[in-house]
Amino acid sequence: MNKKKANTILDILEETYPDAECALNHKNVFELIIAVSLSAQTTDQSVNKITPRLFEAYPDAEALSKADTSDVEEIIRTIGMYRTKAKHIVELAKVLVEEYDGEVPQDYDKLIALPGVGRKTANVVLSVGFGEPRIAVDTHVFRVSNRIGLANEKDVLKTEEALMKLLPKDRWSRAHHSLIFHGRNICSARKPKCKECPLFAECEWESKYDYKA
Repeated sequence: MNKKKANTILDILEETYPDAECALNHKNVFELIIAVSLSAQTTDQSVNKITPRLFEAYPDAEALSKADTSDVEEIIRTIGMYRTKAKHIVELAKVLVEEYDGEVPQDYDKLIALPGVGRKTANVVLSVGFGEPRIAVDTHVFRVSNRIGLANEKDVLKTEEALMKLLPKDRWSRAHHSLIFHGRNICSARKPKCKECPLFAECEWESKYDYKA
């Protein structure tokens, strides 16, 4: 896909989803990194249901670093992989306290070295928390971008690299949120609403015609 068409797609997405932004409720960068860490293979809505109680009990890295993992498990038990996630966020908080004075570092390499933090989480934190232009490729971004033709890759890293090459840097962060919203509202995994899709004319997915009628 050429850059002109890619920009047209971004224009349409931004017009369709003018309020597209991070759907995880948070008040600061600490809450953001914890919420994103908890959101793996779980809906943002599910995470938003448990974080108010979690952050009331553990409002900062210092408090969470001293938490009993079993107590954290009890708070977050309604989300997937809650035992592993409870362990990771307590360990993450300990590292923040021991190495960064309780603050979340604004550095990609330091972020991905934190327990339970991968490439997607690091990019979301840098983008949403620190305002850096980043493209975080989650399941929605991966599916939608490869389906409509913004990328043609088989893995997350190559998809991220393809999007960074194709899209203007100043549109990366907004594109990330727009693609997520589109994936949730129209371009779903099992039965995309191609007949209702504002990108139908621009979309390069051959199977879109199967869903038109």
